Amino acid sequence: MKTLHRFAPVAAVGAAALLLASCGSRPDDTAGSAEGSGGGDAFKACMVLDTGGVDDRSFNQSSYAGMEAAKEENPDIEISYVPSADDTQYTPNLQAQVQAGCDTIIGVGGLMADSMKEVASANPDQSFAEIDSSSEEANVYALQYNTAEAAFLGGYLAAGMTKTGVVGTWGGLPIPPVTIFMDGFWEGVQHHNQQKGTNVRVLGWDENNPGGGTFANSFQDQAAGRSITETLAGQGADVIMPVAGQAGLGAGAAAEAAGGSLNLVWVDTDGCESAEQYCKYFISSVTKNLTDSVKEYVLAAADGEAPTGSYVGTLENEGVGLAAFNQFDAQVPAELKSELEAVRAGIVDGSIQITSPSAIAAS
Repeated sequence: MKTLHRFAPVAAVGAAALLLASCGSRPDDTAGSAEGSGGGDAFKACMVLDTGGVDDRSFNQSSYAGMEAAKEENPDIEISYVPSADDTQYTPNLQAQVQAGCDTIIGVGGLMADSMKEVASANPDQSFAEIDSSSEEANVYALQYNTAEAAFLGGYLAAGMTKTGVVGTWGGLPIPPVTIFMDGFWEGVQHHNQQKGTNVRVLGWDENNPGGGTFANSFQDQAAGRSITETLAGQGADVIMPVAGQAGLGAGAAAEAAGGSLNLVWVDTDGCESAEQYCKYFISSVTKNLTDSVKEYVLAAADGEAPTGSYVGTLENEGVGLAAFNQFDAQVPAELKSELEAVRAGIVDGSIQITSPSAIAAS
């Protein structure tokens, strides 16, 4: 079974050698070219996006940035994307890419799983990859991320930084790629309480009572995101982690309106790069390295060595991590930075166990 190459080491950030993940740039849709710009036969890599657009400052943008990075390294790769306005477009968009003669087709988001299974099973000779979902289809390569590990660090950090003793998290939709972040955050807070004798409370999510979680029911509704964030802040939370794509930008607006009494932990990308207008409110970001994993997959496929099976991003292989503290670097105590290093090492060596039901075992 072929697997993705291990990512190159990432430089340490501040006093903590924690993983950084890059955010996507704006795309250059190069579909329609008969040859790659390098002059050879073009390898057509096509992407079907989830809702929110290619510049969603979250998983669509970061995923397509991986396509752009692959093309930059190999000019004979031709890249394109198709946006999905809603979930009814997943199946026709995937099928249209098959008809367009794409050499590989990448679907973004676990919500596309049923459509991917339908189209992949009907086209067994077509190569596919899917982000944030497992697959039983032999022609679908699964790109998954055990973000509970990185979110555990985010929760521990939030518990160490809160001044009110109350933190919070909320999601876009109650689906595993979202709740896995919320589980990890909740567990990280519990670990801080156990290790430090604190009693930090988590609003918006309890891993033991998922039915009581708080969700915007959208990855795009920024007004709902702001309202939820303001509600949690009104209940005492001064550090909040939204897991909701563009809807999470509403949390940034709430933090800005709060005038410094509310700070955030961003997800998927380094918020200071993907949502830089709110950088001064981001203590850090829980990241998944979509860009590099997509890049590695596309390059391998273009070389005729498309991996099979699945890839799981972890803290150990640098597929997930905690971003820089950026403008908070001087405010995060050195002792807390050292503790985060120790917690990271404990998760990697197994001495600290992740209990999230959505956790993904490394392949």
